[in-house]
Amino acid sequence: VHGGEAFQAPALIDDRVVERIRAQVPLAPLHNPANLVGIEVATAGMPDVPHVAVFDTAFHQSIPPHAHRYAVPHELYASHHVRRYGFHGTSHGFVGKQAARYLGRPLDTLNLIVLHLGNGASAAAIENGRSVDTSMGMTPLEGLVMGTRCGDLDPAIVFFLARETGLDNDALESMLNRDSGLKGICGVNDMREVLRRAEQGDERAALAIEMYAYRIKKYIGAYCAALGRVDAIVFTAGIGENSPDIRSRACSGLSALGISIDPARNAASASGAREIQPADGPVKVLVIPTDEELEIAEQTVDCIRSSVVPPR
Repeated sequence: VHGGEAFQAPALIDDRVVERIRAQVPLAPLHNPANLVGIEVATAGMPDVPHVAVFDTAFHQSIPPHAHRYAVPHELYASHHVRRYGFHGTSHGFVGKQAARYLGRPLDTLNLIVLHLGNGASAAAIENGRSVDTSMGMTPLEGLVMGTRCGDLDPAIVFFLARETGLDNDALESMLNRDSGLKGICGVNDMREVLRRAEQGDERAALAIEMYAYRIKKYIGAYCAALGRVDAIVFTAGIGENSPDIRSRACSGLSALGISIDPARNAASASGAREIQPADGPVKVLVIPTDEELEIAEQTVDCIRSSVVPPR
């Protein structure tokens, strides 16, 4: 999952790569140790085939310092690597390429805002095919409202809760990661159920939907400002691909930015990449299914083809 600043692309696994992945464990204590176990089992079971590590953070390593650094003492970055890393890079990268293919334009000429909306959710600003900003931060907790994660939060709230509730760091971290977001607001984290409850008059569910869509809209606006020119907004992942309601709410009121949705196109059931903006809309609004497994497979093949595979 986490390659830190050490990996900007997939890597052919050897002892040195394993140790560099191990060095990133403090940045992803729940994920990287499990990934290392998988590497150890796979390489032991299939020692005569090449193994490749693909990193969810690598796509975002192109984000410039003014966007990836936090305004905290420099020593925290120099010694502890405190910065924005971003996640869902495999999905954002795949969807960006699919958008270029659909639009019939080279990826390196396109400015895109990609919205990966699932139980975990993130936005990415892509300029000329490269990530220049993303909503998730040093961890996946920052950014959009998610199924069980809070997203953007005043950091002082954590200190306030520690004082007022007596909860320790582990309990607070668990609460913000596992019991917040949609679940924290209305009790459930499945957007389909949240929408159903809202239709039945559940005020907390309705509030959760409004908060979810409003946060997406704020990031769209921010990334329009950061990019200057936007060729397409792209919705992907479970909610992004399957919820016309959320897509409509996220894009409402953005006509001044050239962003709008055609209700009939948005509501139509269709598979594959499709447009949902009005025919004369200046900014394309696309729905494109993601396929992270395919992207990982393609990156693996590319890595092996471009590497000198040592004999085992």
